[in-house]
Amino acid sequence: MNKRITAVMLTAAMAAGSLAGCSGGSSAAGTTAAQNTAGTTAAGSAEAGTTAAGPTTITFWHSMGGVNGEAIDYLVNKFNTENTQGITVEAQYQGSYDDAINKLKSAQIGNMGADLVQIYDIGTRFMIDSGWVVPMQELVDADGWDLKQVEPNIAAYYTVDNTLYSMPFNSSTPLMYYNKDMFDKAGITEIPDSLPGIEAIGEDLINKGGAGEVMSLAIYGWFFEQFTCKQQQAYANNGNGRTDVATAVDFDQNGAGAKTLTAWKSLYDKGFAPNVGRGGDAGLADFSSGKSAITLGSTASLKQILNDVNGKFEVGTAYFPKVSADDKGGVSIGGGSLWALNNEDTAKQKATWEFVKFLVSAESQAYWNAQTGYFPVTTAAHDEPVFKENIAKYPQFMTAIEQLHDSTPESAGALLSIFPEARKVVETEIENMLNSGSQPEAAADAMAKQINKAIEEYNLLNE
Repeated sequence: MNKRITAVMLTAAMAAGSLAGCSGGSSAAGTTAAQNTAGTTAAGSAEAGTTAAGPTTITFWHSMGGVNGEAIDYLVNKFNTENTQGITVEAQYQGSYDDAINKLKSAQIGNMGADLVQIYDIGTRFMIDSGWVVPMQELVDADGWDLKQVEPNIAAYYTVDNTLYSMPFNSSTPLMYYNKDMFDKAGITEIPDSLPGIEAIGEDLINKGGAGEVMSLAIYGWFFEQFTCKQQQAYANNGNGRTDVATAVDFDQNGAGAKTLTAWKSLYDKGFAPNVGRGGDAGLADFSSGKSAITLGSTASLKQILNDVNGKFEVGTAYFPKVSADDKGGVSIGGGSLWALNNEDTAKQKATWEFVKFLVSAESQAYWNAQTGYFPVTTAAHDEPVFKENIAKYPQFMTAIEQLHDSTPESAGALLSIFPEARKVVETEIENMLNSGSQPEAAADAMAKQINKAIEEYNLLNE
């Protein structure tokens, strides 16, 4: 069966993964785009791979709302005003990432409705399989563009078989946020770096620090994946779905799933990490209100947390916690990337590439970081004045930069075409484990059984 046709049939499964935090299109707090002058450098010089003579209009679908959407609009308007090649970008907000993919499924090759589309991280394998895209590597190579400009640990996620399929754009990693005032009051001077370490200081945070909760730990599939990365274990077989298409999960076979759930359940059973709900933002409210001493969240949530706390206490940031004290793995990125769609129009393809280069330029990425809290995916952005000013204002963000650099491409994470469905399964089974008191091994096995069935059905349709 044609891969694109079967991929379209399976798009409905993607809608099951309603996501927040790192992978969603929710707004992040910060100054509005109109208040920031990101510089006056003209976009798109006359380089190899530029557009053919005559004006070209391309359509860009994105899923950024609120302040993030304002930042997108600012960048699009800047490009349209400053490029000298007659390129006009029409930016169209599509709602959620699932909405964008569902809209693509009804399109036809050569008339996709968009030329460039923003897709969340866990849509990567699906987009590769779809047959809809021109790999970004082809545009990079045609222009002789230096890919080393992109943070290697970010580019690694979107690279399969040495091919960069999409350009990183809004990238994030998870952080541990903690209430410094509570820690000081409890006399805790060493910040824990693991779940058992958090458990060890739980009583002090409650009895001495005044915490109502030790940790507001949201039930979120992305966190489960990160705990697997921290253990240097694979979530799925076949090299996490990177050396070949995954045929099954691996976290039940290598023990990573049960170890994560054991540490999670221990915190819950002691009353240190109650069930605060599902989704990436579920634990943030208890932390920002001063109820919990610790929470986990995306780097892109930093400004929102600081705004919500509003000086009530000092917010500290630390690396995402390990499952065991001796874990040596890193973190994987979340967020989204930019995909060039195959509309069989050379002029539009070249214009799309010019716009992509503009979006990942040092100037644009420094502006994007300052407005949204997402990583600047281009290393040279760190030298931009707006980036330096933002770091001076929000020094907590340096934790995210250091954590990214301390990770390795081997922690890039898994690729699954049915990842949204897998995350929903993981969250359901964690919730079931906490509510029913079932054992971690049983919960990990239940996850694996359901996800493996979905993988098998997808792979059968795409043989």
